[in-house]
Amino acid sequence: MKKYHVGYTTGVFDLFHVGHLNIIKRSKELCNYLIVGVSTDELVQSYKNKTPVIPLENRIKIVESIKYVDEVIVQSTMNKLEAWENYKFEVMFHGDDWKNTPMWKEYEEKFNRVGVDLVYFPYTKETSTTILKQKIII
Repeated sequence: MKKYHVGYTTGVFDLFHVGHLNIIKRSKELCNYLIVGVSTDELVQSYKNKTPVIPLENRIKIVESIKYVDEVIVQSTMNKLEAWENYKFEVMFHGDDWKNTPMWKEYEEKFNRVGVDLVYFPYTKETSTTILKQKIII
């Protein structure tokens, strides 16, 4: 029996790699139904000042094809509480590279008030989209 019924995670999922797979797989190990939000190009540009290499429609198709994913949604805002209001997940999963940042401390407080757990998984240090882009350029 899994700890949670509905779980949620989000990401850009650009240049899909094993780090992305790790967070999705580990999330699904803890919940029966996993919803994955894929960030729009505009959202990524607004907070990373980068445009994804892979277009949104293709990133959605990639994430939809993963056996651990039950539902894919488009993430057009960073407001995770709004996502909770729409999808009523019991837990949100995220990489620990964002843990203890002001934004995620605020999410922890807000989720705590509505009974949503926030589970951080270790960041896959040996790979990232940034590392892949650097290797491609060389």
